[in-house]
Amino acid sequence: MEKKDFEKAYEEYLAQGEVQPEAQVESVDFGKEQIVAVRKNDDGDLIAFKTSSGRELDYLTALQEAKAGNIAHVDVFHKYGRDIIRSEPDGIKENNFDHLPIF
Repeated sequence: MEKKDFEKAYEEYLAQGEVQPEAQVESVDFGKEQIVAVRKNDDGDLIAFKTSSGRELDYLTALQEAKAGNIAHVDVFHKYGRDIIRSEPDGIKENNFDHLPIF
């Protein structure tokens, strides 16, 4: 598997500045990939995601996949002048991105 520079990809995401908001992904069908692990930078920011199929996605790629509806149980919303990916609020603390294993 190709080694990715997740820090660089996250910095590119931050540098995008204000991105036009896009429609949120509403409901997702079963059988789609899910986020199962995360990578954080030294500040604790999420910079990459690992899916249930083993793919390692930098922040921008995960955001694009979520907007396309290809990842289950995530929401995309506009905050801080850019689009943000977050775990779907379902009341289960254990599947929030901050509580997932680190890869």
